[in-house]
Amino acid sequence: MQKKILFVALAALTLVACDKKTEVNSDKEAALQQAVTPYVHHTVVATYSAMADAGMVLLEQTNAILEKVEKSEDYTDLMKSADASWRLMRKYWEQSEAFLFGPAGAHNIDPHIDSWPLDFNEMNTLLHDPVRMALIEEEGGSYVGDKLGYALKGFHACEYLLFESEMQGGRAVGTGKPHAANLTHAEAVYLNAIVEDLTQQAILLEYSWAGEISEAKMALLEEAEIEPYEDHYGEQMINAGKAGSIYVTYQEVAEEIVAGAIDIAGEVADLKMGNPYISSTPEQRDYIESPYSCTSTIDFADNIRSIQHAYCGVQAGDYSISNYIYRQDAELDAKVRKAIEDAIAAIEAIEDFENTAQGNPKVKAAIDQVQALEEVLDKEVLPLLSK
Repeated sequence: MQKKILFVALAALTLVACDKKTEVNSDKEAALQQAVTPYVHHTVVATYSAMADAGMVLLEQTNAILEKVEKSEDYTDLMKSADASWRLMRKYWEQSEAFLFGPAGAHNIDPHIDSWPLDFNEMNTLLHDPVRMALIEEEGGSYVGDKLGYALKGFHACEYLLFESEMQGGRAVGTGKPHAANLTHAEAVYLNAIVEDLTQQAILLEYSWAGEISEAKMALLEEAEIEPYEDHYGEQMINAGKAGSIYVTYQEVAEEIVAGAIDIAGEVADLKMGNPYISSTPEQRDYIESPYSCTSTIDFADNIRSIQHAYCGVQAGDYSISNYIYRQDAELDAKVRKAIEDAIAAIEAIEDFENTAQGNPKVKAAIDQVQALEEVLDKEVLPLLSK
């Protein structure tokens, strides 16, 4: 969607796009404006802030794990705690995927932290390369972030080291159980560096939307000599129609929010579930999002919750796009809400997705429900917003 800079603002929120010269409905703008501020602060910024907070905790834990490995001390409880922190950080990330537009896409943070499948063969080669491992130990997350490809870092590289897996037919098959406290020194160094880079990226997302972060988070960026992106994306949305904003109207903002929800619904149905369901090639068979923690269906359900949060809001009493659609067409709003709930329920009915996805009728049922949600957003909600 093309963004235009607004140069003229008329009274009573009647806006004129300088290249279109068309009058905008001020009542509609006022209604949609009510949804934007809570969306930015309570949905987007709150999610990214919680994700970065979980990353900070996970980084403390992997720092401690590395110290224990170097001292040959037991760290079983730390591994369990790190697993829980990874799951929490992962939850917030998956619940953010309805708003991958903006900084997550513009700065390639999405592929940086969430590319799969993991190249575990190359990872094992790296772990046995003393030259590169010495650089990782010296430079930490900076080396991981700058020098390693997407398939060797992010959530799934971290997952591989935190959860047990077994080799079956040349593939690493996850068990969903915490890794035993028997990491090699190289693995502990690598894990810590991956988490440092992952946390830095989470902090960058928070700053890009909020325009501010805690002193501790800023210190982590400064230590790594990372300059935060000055997107001020939340401010751009909140100030739609004002000088300097990339958005001409609040209608544009609302359309982008819904488009983000449509995008993730399509990805969940067609790729995340669709590829493993078809499994006509080895690449499709191995296209399992979280194969080592065995949390793929949790990921998918949280992706749909990201749509729910974007459409309905998060905090009770917040005005949302759902409120606006309800005022225009109450039956459509109820249809969207039900489609969201049905999609989550169908996903959560799947058992052992990682090992049973191919041809599984429950997977097909979930794909159908997510596609139905995608269709109602694309064919009914978006056109209504555009009227």
